[in-house]
Amino acid sequence: MATDASPQYRPVPLPPEFHSDISPSHPPTHDGLHFWQFMIAGSIAGTVEHMAMFPVDTLKTRMQAIGASCSVQPIGVRQALGSILKLEGPSGLYRGIAAMGLGAGPAHAVYFSVYELSKQSLSRGDPNNSMVHAASGVVATVTSDAVFTPMDMVKQRLQLKSSPYKGVADCVRRVLMEEGIGAFYASYRTTVVMNAPFTAVHFATYEAAKRGLMEVSPDSTDDERLVVHATAGAAAGALAAAVTTPLDVVKTQLQCQGVCGCDRFSSSSIGNVIRTIVKKDGYRGLMRGWIPRMLFHAPAAAICWSTYEASKTFFQELNSSYN
Repeated sequence: MATDASPQYRPVPLPPEFHSDISPSHPPTHDGLHFWQFMIAGSIAGTVEHMAMFPVDTLKTRMQAIGASCSVQPIGVRQALGSILKLEGPSGLYRGIAAMGLGAGPAHAVYFSVYELSKQSLSRGDPNNSMVHAASGVVATVTSDAVFTPMDMVKQRLQLKSSPYKGVADCVRRVLMEEGIGAFYASYRTTVVMNAPFTAVHFATYEAAKRGLMEVSPDSTDDERLVVHATAGAAAGALAAAVTTPLDVVKTQLQCQGVCGCDRFSSSSIGNVIRTIVKKDGYRGLMRGWIPRMLFHAPAAAICWSTYEASKTFFQELNSSYN
């Protein structure tokens, strides 16, 4: 009896990663979350963080911008707070918060989603690689700073004492008319130069601290894990803030130049601004506002990371309920 010589069809088994209850048209990224879920978690975390700590950010801006046109004795946090409350009332601590609200959400959505995707791409099966965490943080901050810098400039100009702007829209309109669109990005290079090491230190410290704390209590409850995320975030934020304060002073000077007595610089060169600050205030001028900066970033990072991780857990549980 003749047989069919044509090859018989045999189904090729699919790799394990394709056997999933989740629709292949919407594949999750690592941690079982979709890209949009990282964006929402990051947006929520960034908005909560900056809104909660905004008064401290106002103190930092005031301390860094003061004395730009002349050498003055540095003021402390208590003096700056007392001056604002006496002359402007509690509302003075919240000038510019609308600009922060408009910028923080989108910027942090980009920030965390890019971080997670970069970490997944670069880790190559090693989730505990600190260099990958640092590199992923740098990629994330360069991308998100392009989104956040314009609104950060508007926010800082509104935070200044006797700011000439009536609000966000008025500031945007006048800056565009008087200085051009380039003014919104005058500090972008400085911001990137500052935030690249800030984020590298921040993410590497956070991941290392979180891993160490989790090893101490591997079977921690949900509440204990929240404390771990907050503690690791606070340590990371404080260390990164202290290291990068001089560049933050330069950024503030560039963003506030020409407003309320602040110097206008001939170029956005970091070296040029540093020389001007050192000439007038000495090297101490480069550390102006370091206390409120640390007071901002330690709790802000704790709030941000705990909110972010809680949001991720919510989405993970939501995804599991559909599978």
